[in-house]
Amino acid sequence: MCRIAGIISSRLKKEEFETGLQRMCNSMHKGGPDGEGYQILPDFNLAFGHRRLSLIDLTENGKQPMSYHEQLWITFNGEIYNYQELKADLLQKGHTFQNQTDTEVILAGYQEFGTSFFKLLKGMFAFALLDRKAKQTFLVRDGLGIKPLYYHTKGNELYFASEVKAFKALDEYWNENIDWPIYFLSFGFIPEPYTTLEGVYNLPKGHFLTWDHSKQQSKIQKFIDDYPLTATKDQLGAEQEIKNLLDKAVKRHLIADAPIGVFLSGGIDSSLLSLIANEQKDQVINTVSINFNEPEYSEQLYQEIVAKKINSKHVSYTVTAKDFEESIDQIFEDMDQPSNDGINSWFVNKVAKENGLKAVLSGIGADEVFGGYPSFKRHQLIKKLKRLPRFVLKLAKHLPNDKLKRISFLTYANPIGEYLFLRGFYTPNVVAKLLNTTEQQIEQLLTKYPLDKEVEKLNAEDRISWFETNIYMQNQLLKDTDYMSMAHGVEVRVPFLDQDVIASALKLPTNKRFNPNQPKSLLIKAYQVLLPEAIWNRPKKGFTFPFQQWFKCYIPMQDKAHYQNNTEALHLLEKFKENKLHWSKLFAIYQVFYRAKKA
Repeated sequence: MCRIAGIISSRLKKEEFETGLQRMCNSMHKGGPDGEGYQILPDFNLAFGHRRLSLIDLTENGKQPMSYHEQLWITFNGEIYNYQELKADLLQKGHTFQNQTDTEVILAGYQEFGTSFFKLLKGMFAFALLDRKAKQTFLVRDGLGIKPLYYHTKGNELYFASEVKAFKALDEYWNENIDWPIYFLSFGFIPEPYTTLEGVYNLPKGHFLTWDHSKQQSKIQKFIDDYPLTATKDQLGAEQEIKNLLDKAVKRHLIADAPIGVFLSGGIDSSLLSLIANEQKDQVINTVSINFNEPEYSEQLYQEIVAKKINSKHVSYTVTAKDFEESIDQIFEDMDQPSNDGINSWFVNKVAKENGLKAVLSGIGADEVFGGYPSFKRHQLIKKLKRLPRFVLKLAKHLPNDKLKRISFLTYANPIGEYLFLRGFYTPNVVAKLLNTTEQQIEQLLTKYPLDKEVEKLNAEDRISWFETNIYMQNQLLKDTDYMSMAHGVEVRVPFLDQDVIASALKLPTNKRFNPNQPKSLLIKAYQVLLPEAIWNRPKKGFTFPFQQWFKCYIPMQDKAHYQNNTEALHLLEKFKENKLHWSKLFAIYQVFYRAKKA
């Protein structure tokens, strides 16, 4: 896992390439603590940069940017889990290799198959690849968007990086995207393709951008398949197939030449990964857990059940309010984009790093794909509410309860309204007061939010799963996990998002994948022999910190002056003090004003 950056420009001088690229890479140095590399190719007006976190082939042979017969150059962030199978096939086709990395396999595979090879890669990845002969550079992002890749094009220039902060490091006067606070206060995060910076966008997952050096133009193409057609399967067959594929996925995700472990929260997902990993690996498994002095938030009992069952090398760390207050400034510094959910990830990765781990497995993806959230029970409610007259739904924004206010989002023709009903933060009338703008401007942005048309073909739980996977997980969980893990030089791997597991799950009929009476029923039944009943037969409890209490003692958040006399912000601060507002909603407002002060 690494950090990458690059510049293509016919305007910049050689010294500007060197200093600019170095500033970009230095801003992301925490994500690549094991080395750095730069390659400037003046004949292509191109510079590639790389910060390395070594996990496979720890020698200098894995150094990047890497070339292949001097015709191809790559700077790569990620892991290709099927690289050994791909390499064996390429060897048979006559390709030679100089090292043991998955990076070189990408180069050889591209030389053999061209851009069609991107579809064969199974893993998490974001890379830039220059083909000198074709005079083209490709930016490529994995099909599930596990790894980030940001870019900016203007005229005859292309810039790219693993973090948004790299663009600001390149040019400290880079303009902010004036709309980001609207998105942030509406969604609770900044949804793709947007960022805090003007003209800096996420490359869509499963797509590649082609830069033509001759024409100095770019185009973006999709390389992954659309949502698969449903395949008929009996329940037992579905369970067995998911089990076989997840077992293989965990085994692939454990490949590393550096210490690796599992985040063990005590829930179904992390417990399953720990149990499967124990079966797949000969040596003792490392497990890492976070706990709290507040008993209602601690899951230590369930963590210990699993840790003892597999006799893992278990580390449990208790995070206190004091830890939080001492670390919050650094956490803000490490946030690449505003976030309401990254603090927990920052702490658990810190503990992993302090205990010598360079990679960890996480349970992200199971809830979204197999129906673990309460939202999966609300598709019928959405249908019923949408039958009401539009003016009635619109009036809901005036209701006193925050959840009831969100009913007004169902007036949108854009399906994004359904997502905002399920998980949105503030309705446009509230956002307008917080940002001193018009409600109409906010409505216009939200109703025009670009959404993949495939969601319109889905219904019931499949539709909810699409929202949870492609909006919530994509923009909050994966994004936060990436930069908060990189802040500690730790790689987080997500076996539930293995391409084979996802493909199999998405092909299942709705009634085989989801059970309204038992969240994640398919996983539980597939592993009923392995998974202790004490883990799955209890109410769902998300991995969250005691922020409702901690933020009440965090003086900067209670400081009325911080909110610049904004009447709505002060009103919501009082609601939080009265326990009538969730901490994340006040934290979102706090961050908007925090960043405004720093700008």
